[in-house]
Amino acid sequence: MFRNFFTNCLLVIFSLQCATTSASDPDPVQDYCIPNPRFGSIRSISHLLILPCKNSTEATDDDFIFSGMKQAGNFSDTGLASIPVNPTVFPGLNTLGMSFVRADLKVGGINPPHFHPRATEIAYVVQGSVYSGFVDSTNRVFAAIIEQGEVMVYPRGLVHFQMNVGKKPATIFGSFNSQSPGLQKIPSAVFGSGINEELLEKAFGLSSKQIGKMRRRFDPERSN
Repeated sequence: MFRNFFTNCLLVIFSLQCATTSASDPDPVQDYCIPNPRFGSIRSISHLLILPCKNSTEATDDDFIFSGMKQAGNFSDTGLASIPVNPTVFPGLNTLGMSFVRADLKVGGINPPHFHPRATEIAYVVQGSVYSGFVDSTNRVFAAIIEQGEVMVYPRGLVHFQMNVGKKPATIFGSFNSQSPGLQKIPSAVFGSGINEELLEKAFGLSSKQIGKMRRRFDPERSN
């Protein structure tokens, strides 16, 4: 009886360990892994961990430096410009279990509600005043105005948002604990993904005309 109990305990522990392991990036097995360009571009590989590494003796200082976020990117109609940085543009991050983003907001600009299914994010305000927050699984909102030098954390998988409430442009530096955090923008996921129109009408209490307007706004193919 004790043996069965002990065996069951081991199975439970093993299952929990497997669940924990699968829920985050795998631990690296070497100091670093700079993808070897002789085996193809990391941009063409969907699974970022399968490219063979360069020999460590071939690594250079430049492999660990990224200079592509000195200035803001291109702004969207929401007043947001973002520059995501992951192994596809910065190979030195490969296998290190992290990535980051520079986000700039015009005055009144927003980063619409979205979430990252595979990563917790920490946002550091480089400049400006930003209304920032997230919603937990009980629909409780945690939000505040954070200013230059302050940090907010968004737990993995929870919807979060940002809005520049200051009188000057704002810049945020976001860091993720995954090299592939994923991104789901709520408006686009709901109205730009092809969900059945009748379902959306019932879910949001909107008319067919209103749903069509939202779909044209968030589905590029429908707006043409």
